[in-house]
Amino acid sequence: MSFLAMASQKSLFTLQKSQLEFEYTILMSRTNCITSQMADYAQVAGDDADLDEDPFYIQLEKTSEYLQTQADSVKSQQEVLDQEIQSLKTLVQNGIKSTCTLNLLGG
Repeated sequence: MSFLAMASQKSLFTLQKSQLEFEYTILMSRTNCITSQMADYAQVAGDDADLDEDPFYIQLEKTSEYLQTQADSVKSQQEVLDQEIQSLKTLVQNGIKSTCTLNLLGG
């Protein structure tokens, strides 16, 4: 019966993975939006503007880098959860097979 607890844990991990996927989508959307703002700002500023010294542009760059770092972190967490889910899936399947074998032998 321990495979039922493992199946419940697998379901919880799957739910957490879905939440992380949602967070990743939001982070990437915000990153794309900021990248677009940076391009628009650079276009308006013109070719002769020194964007390396522009505080607003620097803030956009730093925000974009931060969001990308957060997205990478979320992606890593997703990969860990994927591995845990696969492990639990295997354990559940093996537990069910063992239980069925025992029932057949004992029955």
